[in-house]
Amino acid sequence: MTVVVTVRETAEGTLVAAADTDCLGETYADGAVSLTVSESFYAGEDAERVDAETAVERLAGADTANLVGEELVTTAVEAGVVDEAGVLEVDDTLHAQVVWL
Repeated sequence: MTVVVTVRETAEGTLVAAADTDCLGETYADGAVSLTVSESFYAGEDAERVDAETAVERLAGADTANLVGEELVTTAVEAGVVDEAGVLEVDDTLHAQVVWL
């Protein structure tokens, strides 16, 4: 599975937005929670397509991360980068937002 990763510098620090490529363009909904995986946010012009392990490596040095997709989020949990207790299951996919202080 391929993952798309975009690294951006923001006023709050480095943001990594990454998603399994099969999630791009999809909207997931579960009750009051809705998640749209927009190509403009996750696959911007500076995006790279990599495997899930490489995507998790891109989180090093990030201040915040927004991750979508079963393979990516599972790999991040297995690597100890994301706490499984903070992972949301929205419709048919996994989502994690992470802030490192």
